[in-house]
Parts: sequence; structure tokens; C-alpha cells
Amino acid sequence: MNAIDSIAAQAGAIAALRRDIHAHPELCFEEVRTADLVATTLTEWGIPVHRGLGTTGVVGTVHGRDGGACGRALGLRADMDALPMQESNTFAHASRHPGKMHACGHDGHTAMLLAAAQHLAQHRDFDGTVYLIFQPAEEGGGGAREMIEDGLFERFPMQAVFGMHNWPGMPAGSMAVSPGPVMASSNEFKITITGKGGHAAMPHTGVDPVPIACQMVQAFQTIITRNKKPVDAGVISVTMVHAGEATNVVPDCCEIQGTVRTFSLEVLDLIEKRMQQIAEHTCAAFDATCEFEFVRNYPPTINSPAEAGLARGVMARIVGADQVLVQEPTMGAEDFAFMLQAKPGAYCFIANGDGDHRALGHGGGPCTLHNPSYDFNDALIPLGATYWVRLAEAWLGQQQDAAQATA
Repeated sequence: MNAIDSIAAQAGAIAALRRDIHAHPELCFEEVRTADLVATTLTEWGIPVHRGLGTTGVVGTVHGRDGGACGRALGLRADMDALPMQESNTFAHASRHPGKMHACGHDGHTAMLLAAAQHLAQHRDFDGTVYLIFQPAEEGGGGAREMIEDGLFERFPMQAVFGMHNWPGMPAGSMAVSPGPVMASSNEFKITITGKGGHAAMPHTGVDPVPIACQMVQAFQTIITRNKKPVDAGVISVTMVHAGEATNVVPDCCEIQGTVRTFSLEVLDLIEKRMQQIAEHTCAAFDATCEFEFVRNYPPTINSPAEAGLARGVMARIVGADQVLVQEPTMGAEDFAFMLQAKPGAYCFIANGDGDHRALGHGGGPCTLHNPSYDFNDALIPLGATYWVRLAEAWLGQQQDAAQATA
């Protein structure tokens, strides 16, 4: 692994910052302490900061040796928020706040970008500008969208933006990036079926919403198997069904809730349309009524081919081509998708290993994302920070070459 020497030398100090963040997790839009730590640290390194985008976001600006005069700029993004869950780890840097935990590695993402920021500010071996985006509220709050709506790309004009996430289970020392969809859209639905309640011994006097719900749930799967193309990915998961209060009472209402995941907006449009048609027509067939709600949370995360290709080349020079893996798409969602809707860029994975980095007493269970015994692998810090630096240098250098070729 070709980690930058100055980054490797500071890895211990950055790891200490990471563990401090891990011990003090903050939920979406509450990242006040974390934002203070990030802003203070950047300021100490001579990096100007802007605060408040997306409520608690922090943006640092590092100009290259030309002072940013060329106008070329890219953004590097890390998320800062934790999850509302109880940590089972017992190590010294375990969460000190019950019911809050860095179980997705956002503490590590923040640390890797800080390590890169330190090197970029000290060396400035590029022309142009690097914007360091420390984003709040990835875990369901849509912090990326909020920063954009607060003027992120107007105040900090950049031509491309890049993100990175640690990935447990991938062999340590490897990375992955691919063009096209790499994470799915995230959407929620709630359907309320209203019939007519009555005595369970006399069901003919009412309209029972429960069998209607059963028909509906089964019919939804025909959207996946018979309406969309077999080669297009899509998932409909009914995860909650609520009805009734007593065994001898036919309830008035039944509520169905769940999620929909797709890799394209076209498939999402199809699924939403067909779900509503099935819900309303099924209810009408049984003389019931229907209230259909569909909420689109995050769009699919789609990497630009050129930026994904550049990122892959940078990775190969750091870890070797054989350690740059194909980025297998996942049905998980990521609000970095909003940034990629606005700007070209790429979202990559960096291997978190199989959990061997955790000390004894880490708690039971695998070291997977959103698991109460998860912990970020601090060995990733020099690798991830080196990737950020080399990516910024490569992208800005590529843009410079293109500008000179057309001059």
C-alpha cells in the first residue's frame, strides 16, 4: 500500500480524533460537538471554514499553489452523524451516550477526510481548489439535500464531487468503484385500508380489511415478476401489517407499510404507479376504500463513468490493480445520491476487513454496518486519506491538462 508518508505519520493522532468522535455520537442535525471538533481542527491547520449549511454542516476550503485562480474545483464529502441504537462494545472509546452509536463508520469517514485535509493544507501540490464537505444527517435526514438547498454548490462552485464509505467483509487493503448505479433508491409506503368492522361471528355484515390486505400484498409481487423487465432491479418489501384489537372483532381498518428499492427512477415510477393502482382497485373490488401514501427518500446513487474510471486508476496506484474490486451494487441507500444528481462524481467503497481489528470485549456479533458491535478499522485512515489526496491531485491535474490542450 502506497500511503503518503506524512499521512501515515499522523495516523495515530487522527485515530485518536476518530475515537473521540465515536465516544460522543450525535444523531442527524444534532452534530454540534462533532462539527465544532471538525471546524476547530481545520482552523488550526489554516483551513478557512464555513458552517451552518444543512444546519450543522462544515465546509473547508483548500486552495492549491495558484490560490484557486484557475477556477477548477472538486468536493470531497464525509458524513458525520451516528445512529439511534445501543452500542454493545466495551472498549474505552465506546459510546458514552445511551441509545446513540457510530455503527456505520461515519466517525471514520470524518477522520479520513480530516487526515487528507491536513496533508492538502500543508503541501498544496495542485492548482485549483478542494472543498472539504463534512455533511450532517446521512442516516435518514437527507443532510446532503439540505446542504444543497442551503446553497452548497452556489457558494462553493465545484465541477465534481466524490464520496467514500467503509465496507465490512471486503478484504482489508482493497477498494472498489464502478460506473453506474451502486446504491439503490430508498422509498417508503403506507396504505390504509378502510372497511366496516363488526362481530367476527357475523363477517357478512361488514367489510373485512384483513383479507383485502392479504390480496394486496400478494399482488404487489406481480409488479416485480410481471410488470418490470426481469433485468431491472427492484424490491418491494411489506414490513408491517397492523390491524385489530380483539380476536372476536372484525376491524374497521388495516394498515400496510414497507419499502421500495430500485436502481433507476424509471423503475421506481413504474412500481409506485402500479402499487397505487393495485391498492385502489383491490379495495374497490371488495367495497372498501384506500388511502395510499408513497414517500421518496433518497434517489439511486449513480456514479459517472469518467469519474469512476479516474477513481479506479487512483486506487490501482495506491493498493495495486488486483486489490481494486468491482463495486457490487447494493440495495442499501445513500443520500450522497443527491450530490451526484447535481454534479458528476463517484462514490466508492473502502474495505473495513472482517472485524479482526477489534480488541477483546468488542461485544457479540459480526462487525457489520448497523450492528451494535461494529467499529471502524483505524488502519483505513492512512489509506483512505491517501486516496482523497491522490484523487484530488489527479482530478485537478486532468482538468489542467484538458484546459491546456484546448488553449
